[in-house]
Amino acid sequence: MFDRVDQLPLLPARPTNGHKGSFGSVLVIAGCVHGRRMIGAASLAANAAARGGAGLVRLLAPEPICDTVVAASMHATATALPVGADGALDEQPAIQKFDAETALVQSLVIGPGMGDGRAVESLSVRAVQQDLVPVVVDADALNALARLPDYAQEIRGRVVLTPHPGEYRRLAATLGIRHDPTDSLQREAAAGELAQRLGCIVVLKGAGTVVSDGHRSWVCSRGHPCLATGGTGDVLAGLIGGLIAQFAPPVICVPGQIQPAIGLFELACIGVQAHALAGEAWADASGASAGLLPMELCDLIPASIESMRARCDDHG
Repeated sequence: MFDRVDQLPLLPARPTNGHKGSFGSVLVIAGCVHGRRMIGAASLAANAAARGGAGLVRLLAPEPICDTVVAASMHATATALPVGADGALDEQPAIQKFDAETALVQSLVIGPGMGDGRAVESLSVRAVQQDLVPVVVDADALNALARLPDYAQEIRGRVVLTPHPGEYRRLAATLGIRHDPTDSLQREAAAGELAQRLGCIVVLKGAGTVVSDGHRSWVCSRGHPCLATGGTGDVLAGLIGGLIAQFAPPVICVPGQIQPAIGLFELACIGVQAHALAGEAWADASGASAGLLPMELCDLIPASIESMRARCDDHG
């Protein structure tokens, strides 16, 4: 059994004397040209991180699509990852660029639209081994880890996994976990056991998204069917990464003000809730139950985040 969390903390009011360096930097590693081009996932994650309040967003994307990704995320800066003749990432140069960029940020988001291949596996493993920088692992990075029989032994840092049920099954199968992630009666146990076995935070996506750290669980009661469309998971990963950059300890301090630290479990829950509220807002505004474009979801995140903030006068 896991302790059920029913109430989420409020995010602090935005410090009035902050600047872009006060609110953390996120590194998004995403995109692919190996086999098929996947461009949108990288820009969606980068835009969501900024919409969630991160001060700076950096990108690592394959060289052939890097300019296109930045054109869709003009607030971000980007470093191109070299690729071979087949479009696959060049492993050693990619690792070197990853290491250099990781030293500059407060959170990582890896996996959206990355495809597969040896370099993707190497970067995914390197990400979950980080001692200092928390990482959100999504999509193809989850699949890359699941292909490694000993992936659990590689997870050493502060890690948030964001699997949908299919990705969950692949991760769980490697560990011999047999819970059904689509059964509403098993979803809490499914997320909790995976989190407990890996020592990380698991965000099991779907209707009634479950967040667990292996000891506590929280179930999202908000959301809307319009969110069931490609790209909204990339938005969630970027949003959680943006929140972590701002609030996960150690926090960048603004002179004269204290920016309180919030744990990864709580930040993952807040990200899921804000994402769900943004989906509801789109449905209310459009009068529709389907047809949401994920970039529209990004644009609704600031208001949903603001609804989850403490007011300045709440602190006396």
